[in-house]
Amino acid sequence: LHLCHHNLESIDTDKINSGNARHKLLAEVCMAAKYEGESLTRYHREYQYKYDDSPSQICTVLARSFADIGDIVGGKDLFLGNDKEKEKREDLEKNLKKIFEKIHEDVTTNGKLKARYNGDKENFYQLREDWWTANRETVWKAITCGVSGSHYFRQTCGDSGSPSMARDKCRCKDENGNNTDQVPTYFDYVPQFLR
Repeated sequence: LHLCHHNLESIDTDKINSGNARHKLLAEVCMAAKYEGESLTRYHREYQYKYDDSPSQICTVLARSFADIGDIVGGKDLFLGNDKEKEKREDLEKNLKKIFEKIHEDVTTNGKLKARYNGDKENFYQLREDWWTANRETVWKAITCGVSGSHYFRQTCGDSGSPSMARDKCRCKDENGNNTDQVPTYFDYVPQFLR
């Protein structure tokens, strides 16, 4: 996920304040997801050509990368890579902590969410989790924006009574067939070491 976290590493935290941190972070994460999705889509075709017996579909590949982005944002990423990569990951984590510190400052001002995030001041894990939950659909739209006509590997849309396939851009439709852009994966809720 070098491309994914490369965009996040370049965030200038000096230009972020408590008033714009949430929006700036969402924009940066979405840009990273968009570029990651474009890269994976481009290289997936080559992979499929080389390994034509692979059952891996682009929606599955994107879902795994989407989950990795969630782990990075949430401070739960297990991949460290080589020493140079490890340094970059540590810098990225420091940047994310600074940003979430500013978001924490904003949402706890005037007691708005003070009780919820009272003990969440070192790594901001609860705030990060809440941020991801609130923004995962937008990040999914970003990572899948360049994909067309692709479907997810199994029926994941709808309720258990009548599940359906995510057919376009790896996204679900509502009961009336309208695009609702629902995220058809829960990989981001599965611990990274089990994916």
